[in-house]
Amino acid sequence: MRVLVVEDEHPLADAIARGLRREGMAVDVAYDGDSGHEKSSVTRYDVVVLDRDLPGMSGDVLCGEIVGSGATTRVLMLTASGTLADKVDGLSRGADDYLAKPFDFPELVARLRALGRRATPAAPPLLVAGDVALDPARRTVLRSEQPVELTRKEFGVLEVLISAGGSVVSSEELLERVWDENADPFTTTVRVTVMTLRKKLGEPGVIETVVGAGYRVPAAG
Repeated sequence: MRVLVVEDEHPLADAIARGLRREGMAVDVAYDGDSGHEKSSVTRYDVVVLDRDLPGMSGDVLCGEIVGSGATTRVLMLTASGTLADKVDGLSRGADDYLAKPFDFPELVARLRALGRRATPAAPPLLVAGDVALDPARRTVLRSEQPVELTRKEFGVLEVLISAGGSVVSSEELLERVWDENADPFTTTVRVTVMTLRKKLGEPGVIETVVGAGYRVPAAG
């Protein structure tokens, strides 16, 4: 899941980003509304965590821009303004959820995962391709009912490929969906990650290479 955190309190923004990355999410950070608008305009995020009180473009205006763009991106407003009137106002501006500071981090993660499911086409609780079963909620993978230990990036790549339902996914899309903005677009990290993922999944091969296009996992059935 690709997340943008727009928060002007640098320590808080960085702490949220670190925590979400530990949860296997690809996270970018913007410290003001203008840079948040720029990032959200060029990258397809599943969820934007948005502070209302931002320097530059306000969070309310940025929320309206994101909603008005027609993107499937979901918006979670994260702000110190926690009264009922503030929540109603924020939701009326198009936000999908509202969480007041201070907050419990596990609740933030749970809300983001719920919004992420709404930002993409509905997926079954268990993603299956042949004898491979991936559980997004439990972050587990089984091959022939045997557990397969994967890194966060390997898991993310496999999740995107199986979710594609047999369609080809380009290296560029994998880089955008699984890594964050700090990833070098010319890096071989996707190819290397797919290579190690194939080794861990074993034979017969699960991931197909489509020359000049990307990778695919044939749909179940």
